[in-house]
Amino acid sequence: MGSGARGHLAHDEALELEAATWAVRCLGSLDVENRAALNAWLAADPRHAAALAAVSATLQGVQQMPQHEVAKLRAGLPKRTKTVKPSVSAPTSWWQSYFRPFASHAAAAAVVFGMACAGWFGWWVQPTFEQTYASARGQQLVATLPDSESGGSTVQLDSSTQLQARLFRDRREVKLDDGQAMFAVHPDKTRPFHVLAGNYRITVLGTRFSVRHTTSGMDAGRTVVAVEEGRVRVEPAVGSHPAAAVELVAGQVLEGTDTGDALAELGSITNIPPAAVAQWRSGRISFNQTPLHQALAEFERYGPTHLVVRDPVVAAMPVGGSYGLRQSQRFAEFLPQLLPVRLVQRDGVTEIVAR
Repeated sequence: MGSGARGHLAHDEALELEAATWAVRCLGSLDVENRAALNAWLAADPRHAAALAAVSATLQGVQQMPQHEVAKLRAGLPKRTKTVKPSVSAPTSWWQSYFRPFASHAAAAAVVFGMACAGWFGWWVQPTFEQTYASARGQQLVATLPDSESGGSTVQLDSSTQLQARLFRDRREVKLDDGQAMFAVHPDKTRPFHVLAGNYRITVLGTRFSVRHTTSGMDAGRTVVAVEEGRVRVEPAVGSHPAAAVELVAGQVLEGTDTGDALAELGSITNIPPAAVAQWRSGRISFNQTPLHQALAEFERYGPTHLVVRDPVVAAMPVGGSYGLRQSQRFAEFLPQLLPVRLVQRDGVTEIVAR
């Protein structure tokens, strides 16, 4: 092989190794500094983006393979010892020879998977702690995460809430599947804390904050982030860029929807007293120009209300006030004084109709 061909091959191998490295890092959550480094690497050469996309796609395919296929891949990889390392400058490396029948990006993914077989990849990527938490209807729970020896971060789950917590060696992640939760995060600059809710990623910058994300009912697909203390950064979970992020401080609330693909589409940021964040912790629920049907749905989170509204005009009427979480009947009794409606008993439920 001529020196020119050898140099070209070495460059291709180096590119694939770099792409594989970034693919692994992108499996987790990149902080601002690493995201900037990734953007610089992508901008340096138009081939970088294509290489990263190819390796990421192949790696995703490997991750989704059935266990018996993974076992075959593990068995087929050449054995490596601690003293043998793949060299990007060699004309033919062990992984290139083995995976030559496949596309080049598959070879790069094989490097990553080879790391897994050697133990490093699995050690770094696999969570050190993983737990699913769920609260029943009308129930509230408090969970302490083992992310610190001196007292870990706490997560308070409201009624009908499901979330998944995973701790990694380089980050901490909580995925809020449904419901709402209050977070008090133990500071650790070496392991950023991220909350994934709907299409959005919330990164802790030292704070106490609440996140709400609902997947059913009139409120489906809505995400609300409210800061009680400190700061958080909110950004789209996919395709995020530092310029697309917004920081919230104490007393600020951001509302978004799963249909938005940019922060400009999330809605406006509003201000509330920090003490008003997550009032459900103290057994209260507040409405401010809230459509009646949404208010009823909120009460339903904590127990059956036996209240229904079928008229869309009545359902859209705004209500306000502060109530106990289980004071739906008291709320209903006040409605005729607040709105032009009356209560009608029908088939074991109370229907709210126009007066």
